[in-house]
Amino acid sequence: MTDDAESLKRLMQARYSCRAFRPDPVPVQVIEGIVDTARHTASWNNTQPWQLVVTQGDETERFRQALLHEVQTGKTAPDLDWPEGYPDELGERRRTCGYALYAAVGIAREDREARARQSMRNFELFDAPHVAILHIPRVLGAYGALDAGGFLTAFMLSAKARGVDTIAQAAIAAYPALIRRHFGLPDDRVILCAISFGYAAGDHPVNTYRTERIGVQDILDWRGA
Repeated sequence: MTDDAESLKRLMQARYSCRAFRPDPVPVQVIEGIVDTARHTASWNNTQPWQLVVTQGDETERFRQALLHEVQTGKTAPDLDWPEGYPDELGERRRTCGYALYAAVGIAREDREARARQSMRNFELFDAPHVAILHIPRVLGAYGALDAGGFLTAFMLSAKARGVDTIAQAAIAAYPALIRRHFGLPDDRVILCAISFGYAAGDHPVNTYRTERIGVQDILDWRGA
C-alpha cells in the first residue's frame, strides 16, 4: 500500500463523532485550510453545490441559545424527510451505536430522562466553539445532497488531518426555518446538517467509545470472473 493510502486509512479510522469539546477556538487559517482541501470533492457536472455558514466567537453562543429555544417551543420540519425506518441489520447497528454511547456516559438503558438529556446535547452543540451549517440549492434535489455528502466527509477528514475534531449532526437540520431566519439564508436553500467542530475534550468519557464497521465482504457484491 502506498504512503498516501496508509495515511488516508489512518485518518478514516481516527475520525470519530466528537461529543465533548474544549472552548478553545480553531484559528481562522486552519478552518480555511480545512475547506481548501474539502473543496476538491467531486460533484455532478462539477456543480460544487455546497456552501457553509461557519460561526465563531459570540455568534456560536447566539445560535446555540436560539436553537435551544426553538427546540423547546418549535416543531421539527426538516427539509429532507427522515428515514421511514431502520429494518433488520440497519436497526441493529443503530441500537448498538446508541447503547454504546449511553454506556460510555453511564446511562442505563431504562433511564429515559438521562437519555433525553444526552440527546439535548446535540442542540448545545456539545459545547463546540464553532458550528458549520451545510446547505445546497433546493433545485438540485437528491443529487445535490449526494454531492454535499461527499464534501461533508472530506471536511471531516481534512479537519482530522489538522487535529480538529468534528461531529455531523442531522438533528439540527430538523429546524431549517430557524436556521434560515437566524443566518439570513433564502428559502431556496436546503439545510442538510450541521457540523460542530473544535478540539476534543480528551478526558471526557463520551469521547472514548467507538462504533464498529462492517467488513469488506459485507459491502462487496462481485459479479463476473
